[in-house]
Amino acid sequence: MADITYDDFLKVDIRAGRVIRAEPYPEARKPAIKLWIDFGPEIGEKKSSAQITAHYTPEALIGRQVLAVVNFPPRQIGKFVSEVLVLGLSDAAGGVVLIGPDRDVPPGGRLH
Repeated sequence: MADITYDDFLKVDIRAGRVIRAEPYPEARKPAIKLWIDFGPEIGEKKSSAQITAHYTPEALIGRQVLAVVNFPPRQIGKFVSEVLVLGLSDAAGGVVLIGPDRDVPPGGRLH
């Protein structure tokens, strides 16, 4: 594993956001959910496609706080443009478990 500096870490802009809308994305190559996430007034609402169907339904995601990288360039996922990368970890079976704050934080709060 390559070492990075603290300045390298600061280049990755990881923010807290709240899922305000979620829909199944059956057209994706792998099962996914389309998310609309509110990152507060500075960043606004951003979209993401996430392969998180092993543990989540769209309905259960509404109102949930998540962490996402907000400074990657947009990526075309089929007909959907994903603007942020929602963060998660794989469980023992390979399903993604979302990462988020364990207490409510303001939308747009930066990880540091």
